[in-house]
Amino acid sequence: MNRRDMLAGSAALAVAGAMPLRAATPGLVSKRPPVSQRRFVSKAVEAEIARVKAKIADPELAWLFENCYPNTLDTTVKYSEAGGKPDAFVITGDIEALWLRDSSAQLQTYVHLAPRDAKLRKLFAGLIQRQARCILIDPYANAFMEDPTAKSNLGARTDRTEMKPGVAERKWEIDSLCYPMRLAHAYWTTTRDRTPFDAVWAQAMARAVATFREQQRKDGPGTYRFQRLNVSPTETLMFEGLGAPTKKVGLIHSMFRPSDDATLYPFLIPSNLFAVSALRMMATVQREARGDTAAATDAEALATEVEAALRQCGKMPDGQGGEVWAYEVDGYGNAVFMDDANVPSLSGLPLLGAADRADPLFRRTAVLAWSDRNPYFFSGTAAKGIGGPHIGLDMIWPMSIVTHAMNSDDEAVIRQCLSWLKTTHGGTGFMHESFHKDDPAKFTRSWFAWANGLFGELILDLEKRKPALLAAKI
Repeated sequence: MNRRDMLAGSAALAVAGAMPLRAATPGLVSKRPPVSQRRFVSKAVEAEIARVKAKIADPELAWLFENCYPNTLDTTVKYSEAGGKPDAFVITGDIEALWLRDSSAQLQTYVHLAPRDAKLRKLFAGLIQRQARCILIDPYANAFMEDPTAKSNLGARTDRTEMKPGVAERKWEIDSLCYPMRLAHAYWTTTRDRTPFDAVWAQAMARAVATFREQQRKDGPGTYRFQRLNVSPTETLMFEGLGAPTKKVGLIHSMFRPSDDATLYPFLIPSNLFAVSALRMMATVQREARGDTAAATDAEALATEVEAALRQCGKMPDGQGGEVWAYEVDGYGNAVFMDDANVPSLSGLPLLGAADRADPLFRRTAVLAWSDRNPYFFSGTAAKGIGGPHIGLDMIWPMSIVTHAMNSDDEAVIRQCLSWLKTTHGGTGFMHESFHKDDPAKFTRSWFAWANGLFGELILDLEKRKPALLAAKI
C-alpha cells in the first residue's frame, strides 16, 4: 500500500480500470468548474490562458492546457486575510493537506504573472508566509494541516516520530525545505515585493538552514527518527528510525524521497543538488530583500560545502567509460543508479536551477535515466516514461514525460512527448499521477494539481522556445 492510498483513505488513488479509452473527446467541453465555484480567480492567469491557447493549433492540446494550467487556482487554493495579512493554504488535490513541495510547485507556474495582478501577489505572499509558519511548527515535516492546532487527518498518527499539532505527515525530505526557498526567490526576483519576507520568514529560513546542518549528522545522528507500522519497506526507516548507515562526508541526509518513499542510501543526490541551488536562491532574498548579509553568507557557506561533497562523493561510473550523477550514495563508495519521476529527480535538475541543461554531466545522466539502465523506466504500447516505487512497476508518471520534453531541443522528441501526454489522459482532460504503460485507461489520481501545473509550464516553455511546434497539429 503506497503513501497516498494509505493516508488519503479514499478512492482517489484507485485504478480507474473501468474507464474506456477514447480516440478524441467529443466537443472538447471545458473541464474547469463554473466561475462561481472556482477557489481563486486571477485576471492575469485568465488572460494568459487565452493568449497561449490561441497559439496552439492542436484542439485537444489547447483543451488540455485550458483545463490543466489553472487547476491549482480553480480547485486547491484556500485564500483568506486575517489582521490585514494574506494567508493561503494550498492542498495537493485529492488530499486535504499542504505539502511544502507540492504547494510551492503548484504556484510557481504563475509567478511570471504576479507583477500584473495585485490579487495574485497577495496569494503568493499568503503562501510564502503560511509555509514559513509551517516550517516553524516542524522543519522535519513534509505536510501540514490547515488548522495549526489540529492532529493529522491522515494515517500518520501512529507513526513512531515526534508528531506535533498542525503536522499532517513527518517524513524528512530535503526538498520540503528547498521548494519554499525557490518559491521565495522566484517571487522576489519577479516582483521585488518585500511584503512576505518579514521576521517570521527569516526565522523559518534560519531554522531550515540549521536543519540541513543537523542532517549532515557530523556530530551524531540528530533528533529525527521515523518508523511507520506498515508492511511496505518504502514507508519506514531501519535501525529504530535512523535509516541506513552513512559515512559523514558533508552531504545532507534525506530519509525520504520527493515521492515520500524511503531512501535506500540516505544521501539523495538530486535533493542535495537542489539544496545547493535553493540555499543560494534564499541567500539572494536575504541579502536583497532584507539586507541580511550574515544570513545570506551563512546559507552560501553551507551550499559551497555541500557542493564540494557532491563533486567528491555524488558521482558514479556510467558503465561506458564516463561518469554520471548517482541517485543515492552512502559516503562509503556505494551508490545506486535509478531515477524517480518526482522532482527533484536526476532528470528534473534543470527545472529547479540545480543543473544546466547543456552540462555534459547532466546530459549523460539524463540519457542514462531515460533508458533500461533505470529500473523505473518503462516502455509500453501507450508511451515511454519514468515511474518509481511509489505506485509500482509499469506505471508511467506524466511529469516524467513533461520533464523529458523540457530537457530537449529536438522537435521530434518534444512532439512525441506531447503526443503521449495528449493520448494518455484517459478521457479526463487532466494529467494524472501515473498511468499504465500499455493502457492509459488505468491511472492513479484523477486530481493531481502538481502534474497539471507542470504540464502548463511545458506549454508556456514551448510557446517561448518552440512556437512553431505549437502552431502545428500534434
